[in-house]
Amino acid sequence: MNKPLSTQEALIYVMVMASAVDRTMNDRELGRIGELIHALPVFNGFDDERLISVSRDCAKLLAGPEGLDIVLEIVRDTLPAKLYDTAYALAVEVASADFSVKAEELRLLSLLRDRLGLDKLTCAAIERSAIARYRKG
Repeated sequence: MNKPLSTQEALIYVMVMASAVDRTMNDRELGRIGELIHALPVFNGFDDERLISVSRDCAKLLAGPEGLDIVLEIVRDTLPAKLYDTAYALAVEVASADFSVKAEELRLLSLLRDRLGLDKLTCAAIERSAIARYRKG
């Protein structure tokens, strides 16, 4: 990886991490990543054709030694602080997409929160809003 990541690419790395952390990237999670990229203003101007290559680059890093730590560092160093809560919200969205959050996903959220220095109240609010959105009648 020769050139630095863009903000949008770093946010995609967060979503790929959230999907891949349990060793399975299911269709619901992948579909949610695509929906978020199409819907959120932070992704305005992102070329959808690049999603697969950005995801593959992230997956390669994750597969390497200490991959998770490396990707977390890249994300922290790439994103402006004002987007740290956005990154966390995206991770929660992808983790919640299949209507169950596994232990590995909870651990990733904890690592992401700590690495980005997010306060617990902000994270709890983001998590609570996902619970409300994904609740079944």
